[in-house]
Amino acid sequence: MKRIVIALLAGALFGLGLAISGMTDPDKVLNFLDVTGRWDPSLALVMGGALLVSIPGFAFARRRGDCACGEALPAPPATGIDRRLLGGSALFGIGWGIAGYCPGPGLANLAHGGEAMAFVIAMLAGSQLARWFQQPR
Repeated sequence: MKRIVIALLAGALFGLGLAISGMTDPDKVLNFLDVTGRWDPSLALVMGGALLVSIPGFAFARRRGDCACGEALPAPPATGIDRRLLGGSALFGIGWGIAGYCPGPGLANLAHGGEAMAFVIAMLAGSQLARWFQQPR
């Protein structure tokens, strides 16, 4: 139950942050990605602000030895750069650059319907397609 309450609180904070900073607007994202045109650095500032808040939070959690829900911190995953990571990153970037949505803003804009709903449905389909391709045969 504690994990669900913390997930609800974290999701509400994340959504508020996205909306207040204007990052639910796909045009802001597209202008951030357009570095040779009308470049808008505000997305980089939002990411930098998130790091400024999260780095001390993770340091505090490491010192405590557990995360906010009371469970042990997971071991860091293996950090190898392989073809799968590079291919997935490229596909993510192509989708992000075409639509101006990444998963968070896409989900945050679901209530507005329209293109955000189409994006999320297609994102879920793409995710399931990747799982299907990655299954051992």
